Amino acid sequence: MSRAAAPLRPKLRLGIDVGGTNTDAVLMDGDKVLAWHKVATGLHITDAIIAAAGAVMEQGNAVPNQVFAVMLGTTQFTNAVIERRRLNKVAVLRLAAPATTAVPPMSDWPEDLREVVDGGHYLLRGGLEFNGREISALDEAEILAAAREIRELGFDAVAITSVFSPLDANMEHRAEAIARQELPNAAITLSHRIGRIGLLERENAAILNAALSSLAARVLDAFTQAIDDLGLTAPLYISQNDGTLMTAAHAVRYPVLTFASGPTNSMRGAAVLSGLNDALVADIGGTTTDIGLLLDGFPREAAMTVEVGGVRTNFRMPDLLTLGLGGGSLVRDGGKHIGPDSVGFELEQRALVFGGDSLTMSDIAVSAGQMDLGDPANVARLDSVQAALARAAEMIEAALERVRPSATTLPVILVGGGAPVLSGNSIGGGKIVRPGHGQVANAIGASIAMVGGECDRIFSLDGVSRKEAVAAAKDEAKTQAVEAGAEAASIRIVEMDEIPLSYLPGNATRLRVKVVGDLQGTGLEIGA
Repeated sequence: MSRAAAPLRPKLRLGIDVGGTNTDAVLMDGDKVLAWHKVATGLHITDAIIAAAGAVMEQGNAVPNQVFAVMLGTTQFTNAVIERRRLNKVAVLRLAAPATTAVPPMSDWPEDLREVVDGGHYLLRGGLEFNGREISALDEAEILAAAREIRELGFDAVAITSVFSPLDANMEHRAEAIARQELPNAAITLSHRIGRIGLLERENAAILNAALSSLAARVLDAFTQAIDDLGLTAPLYISQNDGTLMTAAHAVRYPVLTFASGPTNSMRGAAVLSGLNDALVADIGGTTTDIGLLLDGFPREAAMTVEVGGVRTNFRMPDLLTLGLGGGSLVRDGGKHIGPDSVGFELEQRALVFGGDSLTMSDIAVSAGQMDLGDPANVARLDSVQAALARAAEMIEAALERVRPSATTLPVILVGGGAPVLSGNSIGGGKIVRPGHGQVANAIGASIAMVGGECDRIFSLDGVSRKEAVAAAKDEAKTQAVEAGAEAASIRIVEMDEIPLSYLPGNATRLRVKVVGDLQGTGLEIGA
């Protein structure tokens, strides 16, 4: 009697990147691209996901049970903030009184965004001094009264911020537990889980996260439904903006961690496709070009506050410079003026190569013989080609100089569907690298990402030893990675910074630890 063969272990990864213009999908076996496909995102994102992912499954002759994980990057949450749409009203509890009352929450927000998000604020007793001493003790009755009023007003999104909560988060946790008595089903964001030291910026990030809570639930449900409709049973992971992954459930709780994940995915994909760990990256899409710096295979993080939709925040974000230059950018004045407006996902209706009436950078690239798209006969006699190509190179070179860390020459990795708009073999003294499959580097970057976690806290070494502080920081980062979907045994430290803070008493030091790990349940390492 013959013995039945054991079923093959799933080993394929499906990477998807949902952009404002295109949705890209790749099917990966290890670091090998089996199939890739692009579709216009359009108005119905789930349809775009199904179309792109279904196409690569068919091209790769793959069946659903061969896929062990689906990794998806999205700009949905960034776009919601920029467009001021689909956002919750947020009630803010700040634990700091009698301090900080002179500057209420959302004071520095753009007026149009504040009108959409502002659900009132409550300046309550609590918070810490920089040395860990209490500003004032929490008042449970005060918190309960505020939560009761929020419930009566009908708000179900709350942001809780305590002064110096990255030093000690107990007050935020206690305030959440008290508020839950009146708001059992509310989406409550604690600021220490989002931002870093800096009250207003951390509070802003927490408010944005709470404002996205309902949208996050709807969007992730839609993504999950799209994956189900494809017959896939593999778990869904969402890209974070530091080049790592989190579970879909984690993304519902922390949607702001997806901000700028698209360019980050492209940079991670550029590193893998080119084999370069230190380089400049230009990701040219349909509407914009994102310029960034790769260090050890990961994007350099912004060291200062970053604005999102006009709001200052201080959570981790890649250090990017964005230009209004892409394949869909409109070209005017004989090629001397490019963008920042773009035809976006309407390229196939409006560009000259498709019979439209708008001159775009894609038309320029087709006319120059750098891009194979539409009908080249429609752009055979353009007289603005050389001027437009020169202007595009000038714009990108100026941006590269601003991002370059020093006078040292670095190669420039060119990726993105609009990459052919840049001609030549070098720019700004650096060699241009055009890796294979660079047009879907974003989806590849999503597919090879690992799961990450981070701790960024100030410790007083008067109360604990340095060894104990370092161990606590490592444990917190690892806990965050496990919550995001990492296999505990696989977690390793990839970055650790220790900064003594001489201006604070108590022998204070700031510890920042970043870890990555493999996906839970796969036993497979999927990135470097």
